This record gives sequence, C-alpha cells and structure tokens, in this order.
Amino acid sequence: MSAPLVILPDCPAPPAPLGLIAAGGRLPILVAQGMKHAGHTVHCIGLAGQYEEELPQLCDDFTETGALRLGSWGKALRKFGVGHAVMVGRVDKAKLMHDWSTLVRNTPDLRSGMMWFKLRKDRRSGQILAAVADELAKDGVLLIDSTSHIQEHLAQAGVMTRRQPSAGQKADIDFAWPLLQELLRLDIGQAISVRERDTIAVEAVEGTDRMILRTGELCSASGWSLLKGARSGHDRRSDVPTVGPDTIRNLHEAGGRCLALAAGDVIIIDKPDTLAMADKLDIAIVGMPSA
Repeated sequence: MSAPLVILPDCPAPPAPLGLIAAGGRLPILVAQGMKHAGHTVHCIGLAGQYEEELPQLCDDFTETGALRLGSWGKALRKFGVGHAVMVGRVDKAKLMHDWSTLVRNTPDLRSGMMWFKLRKDRRSGQILAAVADELAKDGVLLIDSTSHIQEHLAQAGVMTRRQPSAGQKADIDFAWPLLQELLRLDIGQAISVRERDTIAVEAVEGTDRMILRTGELCSASGWSLLKGARSGHDRRSDVPTVGPDTIRNLHEAGGRCLALAAGDVIIIDKPDTLAMADKLDIAIVGMPSA
C-alpha cells in the first residue's frame, strides 16, 4: 500500500521569519540562500557536529543544538516568532555516536526518547519524519516543503545536459522506468540500474552511492544507466531524494553514462555545476515527466 499524501501548509509570504533546521551537506546552504533571496529572515537551528561551517553567516540568527534534543528545536524557533520551518541535510550517524566534542550535546532528551519509544513498531524514515513534524507542531512550528526555496535546483523534464542519451540508453530508460515506479510504490528503494534492458541492481538501505559502486562491480561494461525517483506519496517536508557532483563522479568511475531523474521530485545539488560536470565526463542527464 502506498504512503498517504501529506498536505503541507503554505509558505508565508516575505518578510515573515522562517526557520531552518540544518544537518550536513550543501542542501541547507542552498535553502538558506533561497530563503534570503525571497526576502525572509532566516533563523537557523544547526545540529551539533553536522552543519557546514559557512552556514551560520548566511542566517540572521543561528543556534546550535543536539540532533537528538528535539525538545529544544521548536522552543528556540518560537523565541524568534517562527511558525514555519524547513528541515534538511544529511545526518552523519558516525559523528552522532563517536564525535566526543558533541557527544554530550547529542544525548537524547526526554522528548526524543519518548518519541523513539512510541515508534518501536515502525521506525522507517517516513514514520520518524512524521513524528518529528508532530512534535514541532506542538510547539507551534509547522514544517513546510523543503524544496519551496530551491525550485531552480529541481530536475526538469527533458535532457538537461548537452550530452544526449544514446538510442540504447533511451531504450533502457523506457524499459526500466515502469519498474522503478513499482519499486517506489512498494517503498523498496529509490533507484535502479540497467544496461541493455537487463536490471543490474536495485537500491535498498545502502543508499544510491553504494548502489552505484555495487553496479560497477557487477557490470564490467561501461554505458549503463541509473534511474532515480521519489517514493510514492513521499513527504516533501524532508524526504526529497538528491543527486549532486559526488553522484556524477561516482557514476563515471563505476561506468555509468546516463542518469534519468523524476522531474520535479529530485534535487540536483548545485545544479549548474553538476550538469557541467556531467557534460565534462560524458554523462547524459534526463528528466522524466510525471505520469
């Protein structure tokens, strides 16, 4: 059964203050820049040991707190009159558990512990996100679509690179795209690799980058294609799949030469640079329109 569609609250118009709950990677930086460009005041909660060094200077206010101290997030944002926020970024679990400089700050608070206990029967990422959103709503902070301020970084329909897919790659996409939609409906994974209409690998819990590496080990010939989309009914408050320069480098090293993405559903980090890198490495990037 597919996940229920989440109806998100509208983003308030500028100059309303917005919150940003930031973990690691470039995505929080792009969101902060987008919010500022739109005219919002940005109040950021940076998760200790996770966020990038340049993020604080992009925000009007910055507070560092533990990634497992959920009770402090909403209170810190409400102090600045924030009623809507975006939660983005990659949580490095190794830093969370083994970085002694932030270990104390990342000790779970009572609210996080109680939420985790309530989720003991189903701790899939979508369920955790929904529970976090519910807890923030109790403090008067509603999570909104994480792509609201980075629309220019979303995949778009059609070929996005100068490099065009070959006839064989087009045939592979036509063959595998319906298969990917079924995988997404079943919530198995968000990507599939294929060559000459033969499925090489399906993404599972390991994530796209490791799945790319596995495909390269299984397929000795280069030229295979990677297809990536978003889970059926995916929650855009956080769970939006991304690709970026690292994806392109990994794809090239593993022998992949074509990347098909669900238009409007996949974020391309630093999109102009990523597309330029793909052209340099002779990789075609295609946006597949929604059905």
